[in-house]
Amino acid sequence: MSADRYQDAITRVLVHEGGYVNDPRDPGGATMKGVTQRTFDGYLKRNGKPSRPVRSITQAELGAVYRRQYWDAVKGDELPEGIDYVLFDGAVNSGPGQSIKWLQRALGVRVDGVIGEATVQAAEAYPDHDALVAAILERRLAFLKSLRTWKAFGKGWGRRVVEVRQIGQAWASGSVGPQPTYFAGMERRGLLSDAKGAPSPAIADALTGGGIVGTVVDQTVSALTPLQDALPSIGKVERRLADRPVIDHEGRPGEGVERDPHRGRLQGRVDQAAAGPRHHGALSLA
Repeated sequence: MSADRYQDAITRVLVHEGGYVNDPRDPGGATMKGVTQRTFDGYLKRNGKPSRPVRSITQAELGAVYRRQYWDAVKGDELPEGIDYVLFDGAVNSGPGQSIKWLQRALGVRVDGVIGEATVQAAEAYPDHDALVAAILERRLAFLKSLRTWKAFGKGWGRRVVEVRQIGQAWASGSVGPQPTYFAGMERRGLLSDAKGAPSPAIADALTGGGIVGTVVDQTVSALTPLQDALPSIGKVERRLADRPVIDHEGRPGEGVERDPHRGRLQGRVDQAAAGPRHHGALSLA
């Protein structure tokens, strides 16, 4: 992919993210241009700076957070054009782990929410990136529809998914694509914790850590992934690491973590709903 694709991608994502919001129905809480207070607190802590309101985030800080927390987390620099933007936008809206799972399910590779060489290579080798964009976003839309917050934010989310598909497919075919537009509600977080029947987030709130532990584990798993074919035992270590109860970029247990059996079953139901027969036609927002 081209070196300047990140700038093109973040410019479009920021249109969808709007400005400052603090809606009590939004699980992300206080959010400025897509960066939640928890994410910003984690960034400030890592850089030895005192906490301050996310509303005061600077452009330089915004760029640094987006690059590390979202773009690098989905390995945007290594993904095919179009797929990079689609995963990046999904990571901002629902977390990197969840966005990666949509890609992995669309590809038919092992689903763990961690992007390693196997996932990157499968994406590169996929015969039709236009169709892959559609498959990823069909899963994303099904996931969003499964959330309790769909009634409140569904119109915005649906419009965002449609525009991301248009841009992603244009990039996948080598064209520029349309310019994104903002619609109220499209910037609200779409998280598994808001799935119908989800357990209380109390455990996650007690474990808030700004995503540091999760980042370390993700980096370790990613480093081990290329070795698993040569050293079979590495695969077992990787799976154990991926299953640890770590903290994600929003200060919640990582998207791949089964907090308890109920959460595991919930994740399974949501994933099954999002992994039904794929037709790759127009997205249904009903």
